Amino acid sequence: MESLKVLVIGGSRNIGYYSAVRLLALGATVTFLLRSPQVFDQDDTIQAYIKEGKAHLIQGDALVKSDVRRAWSEAQLGDDTRPVDFLIFTVGGTPGFSLTKGVFITPPNLVTQSLINVLETLPSPHPKIITISSTGLTQASHKSVPLPLKPLYSYILAAPHKDKCGAEEVIAHSAGWEWDARDSPGDDILGAGWTSRVPNAGELKSIAVIRPALLTDGKCRADVEGKESNAYRVKAEDLECGYSVSRKDVAHFLVEGMMRHWQEWEGKCARIAY
Repeated sequence: MESLKVLVIGGSRNIGYYSAVRLLALGATVTFLLRSPQVFDQDDTIQAYIKEGKAHLIQGDALVKSDVRRAWSEAQLGDDTRPVDFLIFTVGGTPGFSLTKGVFITPPNLVTQSLINVLETLPSPHPKIITISSTGLTQASHKSVPLPLKPLYSYILAAPHKDKCGAEEVIAHSAGWEWDARDSPGDDILGAGWTSRVPNAGELKSIAVIRPALLTDGKCRADVEGKESNAYRVKAEDLECGYSVSRKDVAHFLVEGMMRHWQEWEGKCARIAY
């Protein structure tokens, strides 16, 4: 991990942040694209890595294509001209809530359009890409959601899940994965002509998606219980009775499970839950 160059988009908090801190501790060089780099002003951990030259903060917005292109360029800089090894894409808006809309984000297609900007500006050679999605987005995967959580997924989280579903359709198209047209969120999320802005169908091979169960702010069980524990379950198929998983455990799997064992997960979706 020491020689890795990693670009993190969506790393100001939660899974992106926890993954970045893990990578920095392992010696990787991490570049953050942040709308507000000041978010780390009082973060002693990140500040220490900035002083070491291992963490780099780039001010910009993933919704602005030129900012994303600049982030790719900045992430490649360093002691050599090697390309970026990994992109960790964990974009998510600050949620709001209303009685009529449930949970919502602004804009409603934040994740999808940010991902399209990322794929439209991909450098060559393409880096390995890891994105965070969710379980229960499609009609097929919704069947595996535990019955008590189905109302939450169907109504309360419908708006942000529609956005993530758009991002998954973009990935499915670019990677050549199967996609049920009934799950498409439509042009209001994807935008007209979106396929012309992303890699050709089936062209993007080096990508993997993590679909966590309902996310919590709990501890990282994998760190507490040790490497040989079964702190969480991971499968390439839908997990039955997968109620929840902590963001810290998702970050643990992202780094220790998926990145360390990329050949096992490249081109696949990983479902993770307790």
